[in-house]
Amino acid sequence: MAINLNKGQKVDLTKKNPGLSFITVGLGWDAAETEKKGFFSSIFRNIDCDASVILLDKNEKKVETICFSHLRNSNRSIIHTGDNLTGDGDGDDEQIRVDLKKVPSNIEKLVFIVNIFSARRKKQHFGMIKNAFIRLVDESTNKEILRYSLTDDYSNKTALFVSEIYREQEEWKFLATGEGTTDNSIREMEKRYR
Repeated sequence: MAINLNKGQKVDLTKKNPGLSFITVGLGWDAAETEKKGFFSSIFRNIDCDASVILLDKNEKKVETICFSHLRNSNRSIIHTGDNLTGDGDGDDEQIRVDLKKVPSNIEKLVFIVNIFSARRKKQHFGMIKNAFIRLVDESTNKEILRYSLTDDYSNKTALFVSEIYREQEEWKFLATGEGTTDNSIREMEKRYR
């Protein structure tokens, strides 16, 4: 049974799941109803959210970012499966696959982020998003390990630092961060790690 996390909670991934290696990190969201159109219908505005992961070294400096324009790292231990432009449909809207045992030894932390593409130009923010979540699935069993639903009010926030997966000695751990920002792009979010 999956663990449901709250903001700030940590989970020991590999200690609680011996042998865990290949995981899928799924991120999902839905556009909130933005205006009424007639008595029985509503308009849902397309919002292009982009999930990415920033790879950090032991000094919390950016080594690389895996995103819609750079889908994999050199040894293919971290792979972004592609861009969803609308968030339509059920389940994960974007996925990042990680082989924990093959993540290069110089990478100490994976920071999972989501930003709204061209948010300022489109006048969009995460207050227009509902049902946002991140979940981890063990690929060997196809079972969900954990889920973190982002329930804070993110009105006027254009990007989110969703969670972290980090090494602590020989184990991998997960932290639910859920921090909203007004950064307008992946590049702006990366600046924290220079």
